This record gives sequence, C-alpha cells and structure tokens, in this order.
Amino acid sequence: MPATSPLSSPATRLLAEQALSRSAGAPLLGGNAVELLIDAEAHFASWLAAIRGAQRCVLLENYIIRDDQVGRAFRDALAERARSGVFVAVVADWMGCLGASGRAFWQPLRAAGGQVRVFNPPHLGRPFGWISRDHRKLLVVDGMQGFLSGVCISAKWLGDTRRGVPPWRDTGVALRGPVVAEMQAAFAQSWAETGAELPAFAATGDSAAGNVALRLIATQPASAGIYRLDQMIAALARKTLWLTDAYFVGTAPYVQALTAAARDGVDVRLLVPGTSDIPMVASLSRSGYRPLLQAGIRVFEWNGSMLHAKTAVADGQWARVGSSNLNLASWLSNREIDVAIEDAGFAAQLAAQYEQDLCHATEIVLSPRRHRRDKLRGASERPPRAHHDGGSSSRAATGAIRLANRMGAALIDQRVLGRADAGPLALGALTLLLLAVVGWRWPAVLAWPLGVICAWLALNLAIRAWRERRRKPGSTD
Repeated sequence: MPATSPLSSPATRLLAEQALSRSAGAPLLGGNAVELLIDAEAHFASWLAAIRGAQRCVLLENYIIRDDQVGRAFRDALAERARSGVFVAVVADWMGCLGASGRAFWQPLRAAGGQVRVFNPPHLGRPFGWISRDHRKLLVVDGMQGFLSGVCISAKWLGDTRRGVPPWRDTGVALRGPVVAEMQAAFAQSWAETGAELPAFAATGDSAAGNVALRLIATQPASAGIYRLDQMIAALARKTLWLTDAYFVGTAPYVQALTAAARDGVDVRLLVPGTSDIPMVASLSRSGYRPLLQAGIRVFEWNGSMLHAKTAVADGQWARVGSSNLNLASWLSNREIDVAIEDAGFAAQLAAQYEQDLCHATEIVLSPRRHRRDKLRGASERPPRAHHDGGSSSRAATGAIRLANRMGAALIDQRVLGRADAGPLALGALTLLLLAVVGWRWPAVLAWPLGVICAWLALNLAIRAWRERRRKPGSTD
C-alpha cells in the first residue's frame, strides 16, 4: 500500500500546517494566483510590462542590477514612470552591484524623481557587517502584482549567442492575491534598513485572485526560517523530494536529513550546475556528492551554461521557489525571499519542469573504483562555459566553509572522512604549506597584512564602543 504524504492526508494536515508555519515563521495564505516563469527572457518581459503599466508605485529589490542593455532598459522604464508621478523605490545590494553599476548609472532615475538606496555598504564600527547581503530578487507593482525569483537584472542571464553560450537556467513566479501585501511589507523592511521608512501604500490586490495557498518566507540574517523549513520538508516528505540548487553546500544536519529521507524510501534528487560561474566552488560542491550517492540520492549536473534556479518540489503537493540557495550564507547570513506553495497543480507544473530539465542533465553515479557519468537518454553535450564574472557573493564563502569543515574534521577527528574528502584536504595542506614557507622566508609578508587587519578591527571596535557609550538609554540602532 503506498505511503500517504502528510502534506495531503486530512488526518495529519492540521499538524503539518502548524509545524510548517512554526518552522518557516510564516502563516499559510489562501486566495492567491501563481504563474511559473522559466528563464530570464520570460522574467524580463513580465517585469518590464508590469513596470511600464504602473500607476501608483514600483518597488524593486535585486542583488545585481548591471549597467548593460538589460539594466539600462529597467532603469529607463523606471525613470519614465517616475517622471509620470509614480513612486519608484529601488534597493540594490552594494556587493552585488560592485563593479556592475554605480552612482552614474542611477543618475537618470534619481533625476526623474525615483529613489535608489544601496544595501549595506561598508561602515566603520561594523568590521564584518559587509558579510550580510541582500540577496532577494523582488518586484511589487501597485500593490497588485508581485514577482520573486532567482534572476538578477543582467544580460548575463540571457547568454551570449556570439560565443555560443546559451541562456542561464532560472526559475521564478508571478503572484497576485493576499501574498502581494506580504511582499510589499518585506520590501518596506529592507527599505527601512537603508534609511527612512517607506511611505504607506495600501495593497489593492484582489483578496481572492485564485485558489492557491502559500507562505511567503522573507528571511533576515540569523532568522533561519528557510533553513528550518527545508529541514522540515526533508523530514515530512514521504514519496518524492526533488531539489534544484545553484550553489549547493549542504550543512551536515541538512545532508543527514536528506540521506535519512532517501534511506526511508523517498525519491530524493538533486540537480546542480555542471558548469558554474565559479569553477572552484563547483569542484568543492562535487566533493560532497559521495555521501549523498551512497545513501541513494540521485545527483544530476546541468549541461547548460549555468543553472541558477533554486527550487524544491515534494510529494506532488508542495513546492518552493525563490532566491535562497542550499548553503549557510542563504540560510543564516543573507536577506532572502522565497514562496512555499501548497498546491497540487503548481507542484505538478514544477515537477514536470524538473523532469524536462533532467533531459538536459548528466547523472552522477558511483562505481566500485571511480565516479562514472552516465548521460540520460536525450541529454545534450555541454556547450562552451559561460564567462566567469559576477554571481552570488556567497559562493566563495560557502566553498571556504566546506574546505574548513573538512580540515577541521581531519584535525580533531570529529567524523569519518571518505575518499571524496581527499581533494579538499590536499588543497588545504598545500595552502598551509605555502603559508608556512612564506612565513619562514618572508615573515613581513604575513606580518604586515596581519597588522593591518588588527588595526582595522581595533578602529572599528573603538568606534562601536564610542557609539554605544553615547547611546541614550532605551534607544536602538
């Protein structure tokens, strides 16, 4: 007799809903309409059409807004609306836009009356504050339409036909209904983090735009709502759990949750990039395949230029789409936004897209002596690699975390290591050996940077202490 999913069983529905609400920190909202958007061309067309039709307000929050033909098209559309009296507010991440767009790029929009704020530039008194980034990709128009995705505003997502690079593979959604008010509130929170609060705009969307129930998970640093939700879904899934992720660097507890589900008979699949815009991080991610494969999890690598989607679909009933990657930076450090949808129709759509994606992927399998890549029937050869620039700020950090975890395990014998750990450990040993040689031969090469770092930290701590000493009782930052 087939197992019944707790996501659909009437007997356990209330308990599951309560557990999901508590883990995500987000209530279930009914009455929504959801449209699945696949790849950047569809995203950009829908986003620009919504912006050009705006009558009251446009709220845009994105990690990367690049000064290229796509970025300029968005800036010009926003400026035209601002000149027409529409309130236009943009939040762009400082690190994401570093080298991609600057003050001169935004000048035409500001001149037209639009407002642009940069999230979390470096500040004295916060030496490590820059680590937390605004990784959301969010658009709200007139309090009626909402969009969230993994797509940044950059022509890179469209590929490069001259070099034979196909478009990046990415996923997002267009939303209507009560969820739009929640998206507007999430933007207002980010806006308030960068200065004065957002003026009040009443959401005017239809309270019953459709029949889809969902949760909006707008996470902030250390809130871990999406991490708890991902763990909960791995525990609740009974039949299928299909994951797509651009920069998978799973923590030990999450990997254990996935392997436990697979050993319990759940069909767990993970689709990741075969060619990443940061090859080193892709190599480090591959070093974590073995425990997944040994547990029966099927791992696939995308054959296109870059797979940037962040999705999950479980038991044909539940789906997640948004900006969060399966790594510590997204789970604990960044501002992210995702939608968790409890609807069989949408889950079927996403599952069908997943199966279609696997036709353009290569399955990674274990053999007695080595990994063997078996191409799925109909899979195509990999095209030329994409140009390696830009992308998520969390990739190098998560790669470093994986390397540090392996080195720590080897040094203090905290867990059993396998053959897949040999490469990262050798890299760590070589790095430490080089640092040792430099320290012996040219100690000033290490001493001077260390002195600069200590001075920088001392200055920031002194500034923070001075600010705290001057703070009025009961006040907050």
